[in-house]
Amino acid sequence: MCLPPVDPEMDRLLAEQLADEGGLSISADDADIRREGVSTLTGDVQIRGRGRLLRSESAEFEAATQRLRVTGGVEYRDGNLIVRSEDAGFDGAEERVDFRDASFSLPRRPARGGAANMEVRGDRSVRLRDVLYTTCPEGNEDWTLRAGEIRLDGDSGFGTGRNVRVDFMGVPILYTPWISFPITDARKSGFLFPQLRRSDRTGEDISVPYYLNLSPNYDLTLTGRAMTRRGVMLGSEFRYLTRGSEGVAELDFLPGDRVSRSDRRYSSLFHRSWFGDRWRATFDGKDVSDSNYFEDLGGGVTATSQTHLDRRLEIEYAGRDLRFLARLQAYQTIDDEIVEAERPYRRVPQLMLEGLWPDRWLGLDLGVTGELVNFDHSVGTTGWRMDLQPEISRRFGPPGLYLRPSVALQHTRYALDDVAPGQSSSPVRTLPISSIDLGALFERDAGGNGRWLQTLEPRMQYVHVPFRDQSQLPIFDTILPDFNLVQLFRTNRYLGIDRVGDTDQVNVGVTTRVVDENTGRERLRLTLGQTRYLSDQAIALPDTSPPLANSAEYVGELGLVLADRWRLDLGHQWSSELSATRQSEARLQYRPDEARVVNLSYRFRRGALEQGDVSFSWPASERWNLVGRYNYSLRESTTLDRFAGVEYRACCFALRLVVRRYISRRTGESDTAIALQVELNGLASVGDSAEDFLERGIVGYGRERF
Repeated sequence: MCLPPVDPEMDRLLAEQLADEGGLSISADDADIRREGVSTLTGDVQIRGRGRLLRSESAEFEAATQRLRVTGGVEYRDGNLIVRSEDAGFDGAEERVDFRDASFSLPRRPARGGAANMEVRGDRSVRLRDVLYTTCPEGNEDWTLRAGEIRLDGDSGFGTGRNVRVDFMGVPILYTPWISFPITDARKSGFLFPQLRRSDRTGEDISVPYYLNLSPNYDLTLTGRAMTRRGVMLGSEFRYLTRGSEGVAELDFLPGDRVSRSDRRYSSLFHRSWFGDRWRATFDGKDVSDSNYFEDLGGGVTATSQTHLDRRLEIEYAGRDLRFLARLQAYQTIDDEIVEAERPYRRVPQLMLEGLWPDRWLGLDLGVTGELVNFDHSVGTTGWRMDLQPEISRRFGPPGLYLRPSVALQHTRYALDDVAPGQSSSPVRTLPISSIDLGALFERDAGGNGRWLQTLEPRMQYVHVPFRDQSQLPIFDTILPDFNLVQLFRTNRYLGIDRVGDTDQVNVGVTTRVVDENTGRERLRLTLGQTRYLSDQAIALPDTSPPLANSAEYVGELGLVLADRWRLDLGHQWSSELSATRQSEARLQYRPDEARVVNLSYRFRRGALEQGDVSFSWPASERWNLVGRYNYSLRESTTLDRFAGVEYRACCFALRLVVRRYISRRTGESDTAIALQVELNGLASVGDSAEDFLERGIVGYGRERF
């Protein structure tokens, strides 16, 4: 049985009971009061004052020394602390209570302990000698903090200890001549508990953070990290928060890596400021010393590989009808396999405008999007692109049924440098874009008792974009996106401005949902969609072919919940041109309750990947939980990622062990990582935290579910 949490109602009653009083009051059932000598009080003796209460069965007051000795069932309360003993002394002049062989509890934490000697002062500070402290319940001492001396400061919310030893399951795991620890949620400077991990690339790996609470609105964490294979790294994280801004700055430095024989470094800065209600400025920049930094030094089971680091400065305006964005953006490419010509362009600058004015003259909706951007690169064509697209649309129909015709005119102009021979340095494209969108929403009660609500949501769209020769236009940032339900009703089949696909097409989709009206939970969602091209298309990206007349792309999605335990999610795209599947996804989840989950999934993308995945989180008992994942590439016939772990959660501590084997380099090399984490509730966490990693790797995993 765990220590009970704080009861808000009892907390309120206790606060009323201990409300500050101007002076000191003493009451008892019976009293023998003497002007000199010793006075005696018996029967529910209560001493109150300044938000504190001291109770006992009897008390003796010595007039000469102004000291009161209380005996028999002594109890002290001050809102943050409860102390019990058989014997205590009270000094009214110094407002100090001395206890011997006392037990204490901190109900707001909650935590408990005992001390051979305990002194509670009027300033709410507490001094203890020969102390035991734990958050474990009575009769359970899975972990204990033992100290020669501890001081608790109720106002600051922290305790300090000298000659401290931490025992876990009866085994000493830490000794320190001095320690600071929280007794509330307040922050304080001091060492945090170390992180322990191991991997093939770093060897044994220990990180020791030191936290500096510099001010209520900014702090600094300095971390020393020792790796047996690499050396000693120094890290820092500075956080700040002001009335109009917030930010985080990080810097990690490893001098003389023993393996690479070079200095390794990572730095990042995120800053955001607000100017009034509508303006916001953001800077987000990262930099790394080499392409293998994250693969070599990511650390623990959470290590990942990255190919680009984003660097951007943005100024945004968000009005009621108008939005504006100014951006400077560049990337650090850290994958050496990406050749210079294939690396992303720098946008220096990019100016974007978006406006929407609904229900204007004759009920028309007016909109405009605009962009002016300079694309910079070390090789190839560079230059400016200006794009402006005004649009007029009108909605017709009652609620639940609509018809929306729309007409837009897209004008794009370039000013280019370093163009290829025969290419124009100032190409222009002007395109009318028209569409008609028709949709409806129908609802009906389903089932005999009317518990279910079913919807039917059909939608049809016709899009016409005439052909314009775009062979003179460069390709700065345009791609062909995955075809899905979001892309189904777009007027441009490309994502970006450099290419606008000529088309004469009809998009059709229908969605039906079944909703439990008692809980609002969606039990069924089924969507079928189709794009059919009515004529041959001519515009295409390099190394791709445009759609032909009467070709079609089909997409379907299904989400189904059965018996509150099973959930099936399917997604599929089929191409009539290929007479084959372009991509497909499937996931079956079994979740009998909040604590148990098993996932089976499959992903396929033609020419790119085919993977199977199994993951689970399953309690073996009330306290033990098993986790695992196996991710396999059917295309390469190799295991991409696998891990297994065990978690144990008791009332006052938790233990987590995860072992991971995964592809750690873009070249296909693998690494093994081990993470061991011990959480001592109310004190600290020791080891390498894997909770966020488990949440990403296991759909439905929750750290508080068992």
